[in-house]
Amino acid sequence: MVLVVLAMTGCGEDKETGPTTAQVSEQRKALNERIAKQKGAKGQAAPQQAEKTAANSDAGLGLIAGDFTYDPTGKRDPFRSFLWERSDAVTEDLRGPLEQYDVSQLSLVAVIWSTGNARALIQDPSGQSFIIGNGTPIGKNSGRVIQIDDNLVVVKETYVDFLGEETKRNIEMRIRTSEGG
Repeated sequence: MVLVVLAMTGCGEDKETGPTTAQVSEQRKALNERIAKQKGAKGQAAPQQAEKTAANSDAGLGLIAGDFTYDPTGKRDPFRSFLWERSDAVTEDLRGPLEQYDVSQLSLVAVIWSTGNARALIQDPSGQSFIIGNGTPIGKNSGRVIQIDDNLVVVKETYVDFLGEETKRNIEMRIRTSEGG
């Protein structure tokens, strides 16, 4: 008995909760025609606009205004990476941890030179260690490691004097065998 009552109430007609698809397309068509008439009064070709409007309504699309143009000036490209937008001035100020100290403040701790790719272990004044190789930037004066030998690392630094002339100098860093005083 209960099942029959539930089946009867469930099979009843549903109440409409909103407009049907046909009603929406009629309203859209009427709105597009009204807009086309307003544009036709301004001197534009109303019959062509009405044909476009009817085609858009039939496809289920709204009216796309023909006079709209997108102006991207002053707007960010959404498909471009944020990293590319950094200025060059910011990237020039980014220096590695070994470029924060003068070469005389750094000490050479160890060298691995028996392999084909020589490496050295450098320690900064705070006690932090770094592994360097040929071409590693080091020192405040745009220094580069140019040679790593048995107990020696050679750094080429470029100085600019008060006249604006560049002077290049090779600085040798050696492993300290004793800390005598």
